Amino acid sequence: MGAFTNSRALASARHITGPLPTSARTEPAWIRTTLIVITFAFLGVFILWPLLTVFHEGFSKGFGFYIETFKDPITIKSIELTLLTAAIAVPLNTVFGLAAAWALTRFKFKGRQLLIALIDLPLWVSPVIGGLIYILLFGRQGTLGPWLIDHDIQIVFALPGIVLATTFVTFPFVARSLIPLMEAQGHAEEEAALTLGANGWQVFFRITLPKVKWGLLYGIILCNARAMGEFGAVSVVSGHIRGKTNTMPLHIEILYNEYQFAAAFAVASLLSLLALITLFLKTYSESRTAQQLREAQELTTLSH
Repeated sequence: MGAFTNSRALASARHITGPLPTSARTEPAWIRTTLIVITFAFLGVFILWPLLTVFHEGFSKGFGFYIETFKDPITIKSIELTLLTAAIAVPLNTVFGLAAAWALTRFKFKGRQLLIALIDLPLWVSPVIGGLIYILLFGRQGTLGPWLIDHDIQIVFALPGIVLATTFVTFPFVARSLIPLMEAQGHAEEEAALTLGANGWQVFFRITLPKVKWGLLYGIILCNARAMGEFGAVSVVSGHIRGKTNTMPLHIEILYNEYQFAAAFAVASLLSLLALITLFLKTYSESRTAQQLREAQELTTLSH
């Protein structure tokens, strides 16, 4: 009887998380076809067409000019700065996201809702405001500006300011990718390991981390994509110093404003290519994360 009940619960969970059966699709075929056509037409006009235009314009002066664009020292510096910023901000947000997700899903404490609200804050605040915050804190006329000048420390208009601004706008992604997954999985396995004598680090590396690896990768990919493409916050704190504080998005803007359209689109095509690679990785990790969520829901249903 218990096995029969569990099998029915599992079937019910699969029914909820799976696609709707054909009999439940009551809309006429022409409505479904129309909606699909409208969706693909919209994506083609507003996403695919502009993306193809970027690559077309980037190669408009030939492959030789395209390669020469990336031999420019200023362009090389913008690429290096973009990658360096992402290489610093993404690991910082990964550590923070893991810690925040662990705290929110494993403990009940006062201020929990406040912590969730603070994690979501960069999603609701304009990136320009995020950059302005650091100007008001670390600029020459800011709260800490005089002290930083006295100690010969430069935050804004330098790499530290760019990293801080990028970290601010990207830190929700890892935490928000992990929290629903860890909540669905529960913590029964961790508690069992602790009962058997494992310490906290052993539980984390041998149980928790393997269980959330695809959700973690998904969050890291989103965080990295936003870090490389961030414009607003970085624009405020960078000072637009050519060859020093211009990331790839800022360099593209300068090239375009100087009517170097082919060069601007060439650099933009590289950024778009990185975005396409990120999209592929995101899609793969998203499917694995969804699979983990379904498995966690099925186990939860069976346990009840």
